[in-house]
Amino acid sequence: MARSVRSNPLETRTNRLKLASRDTLYFVTVGEGLALGYRRTVKGNGTWQARLWTGDKYVKHTLGEADDFMEADGDNALTFFQAQGKATAYANEARKPELPKGKPVTLGEAASAYLAWYKEHRKAYRETEATVNAHILPAWRDKLIMEMTTPEIKRWHEKLATTPARKRSSNLSTQTAYREKPVTPEEKRSRKSTANRILTVLKAILNKAFRDGMVSDDTAWRRVKPFENADEPVTRFLTEAESTRLVNACAPDFRPLVKAALFTGCRYGELTRLLTKDVNLDTGLIYISPEAKSGKGRHIPLHPEGLDFFKTCILGKTGKEHVFLRSDGAPWGKNHHVRLLKAACVQAKIEPEIGFHELRHTYASTLAQMGVDLLTISKLLGHADTRITSRHYAHLCDNTLKAAVAKLPSFGHQPETKVQAIR
Repeated sequence: MARSVRSNPLETRTNRLKLASRDTLYFVTVGEGLALGYRRTVKGNGTWQARLWTGDKYVKHTLGEADDFMEADGDNALTFFQAQGKATAYANEARKPELPKGKPVTLGEAASAYLAWYKEHRKAYRETEATVNAHILPAWRDKLIMEMTTPEIKRWHEKLATTPARKRSSNLSTQTAYREKPVTPEEKRSRKSTANRILTVLKAILNKAFRDGMVSDDTAWRRVKPFENADEPVTRFLTEAESTRLVNACAPDFRPLVKAALFTGCRYGELTRLLTKDVNLDTGLIYISPEAKSGKGRHIPLHPEGLDFFKTCILGKTGKEHVFLRSDGAPWGKNHHVRLLKAACVQAKIEPEIGFHELRHTYASTLAQMGVDLLTISKLLGHADTRITSRHYAHLCDNTLKAAVAKLPSFGHQPETKVQAIR
């Protein structure tokens, strides 16, 4: 194995974050004709890039994000030396003689190969399969990947953003129903965000086909960029008064689930899988098993009221019993909560109506407004790193802005209560 190159400015995250310029590429030579580049964007995230001299031109290749704000895993987040290893591997692969071209592959064939791999290595298979079947295969199934062009992919992407959202329908329905055409800025933003997510899946299929040697060039789809400013999250959360009204309006068997979500920030699936043995009254912790969305288990501490609540929930139950059950004694299923929550929102006058995930947002937003740092909130929610947490809750954590505004003068204004007292 070749000896690693050292670079004081880029080697550690501390030194990288001291670099004066953002959006500037800093390069260090790590091999013959090969350089490793680092760029920190205006948003603060750092990325690694390889630059390879092919003999007549420079070719750049993105390697992944830097471990500036998250722990390195060798895949999504890379240390300086991991990035250097990836750059070397990329150069070795790029310098291999071109293999003879085989049978041309269609997008449908590539999608089948991708889904087979995805089922074994990733979560959310059903959602990804549904996206492929509903939005990608109808447009591209019989298209040869080598014949796909950048303008075609762009037109498809833009059409997704202007097409009304599909309505949910039963499996027996043969005709696809659509919602109203997006009109408001928020509706248009939402459709662009959906189009971006679908584009990401298409690119994942094509990138795997490229890596597997099914196609020799990835330029056509690499040039297609997602819509900008479309994925800004609109985080809906309840006030304390709204939360209390909602809890009181819930059906008796559904009320404990809603309370548990507010006390823990857990997802619906995490709570419905929760067993009595996962609640430790001695330590005041509940354990969320690795079957959760993030793929990693976590412990969530409970405050006194939350601990008392869970104590009543597990009273008289054995370790293997579910903490939360329906009124008929059966476990909660995937969509059993939807109508119950909708009815509770109507009765509690929660407008607009919320989904169960907004209870998780309420938990995290309340912590953020109390001054809890993003890293702590990220760990409590089970996020893989702070990027997702920051997108949703960073604006609530910024007490510096609140403190600055508090120093403004009154400009002659007197609160009504003080005026009345003077009179």
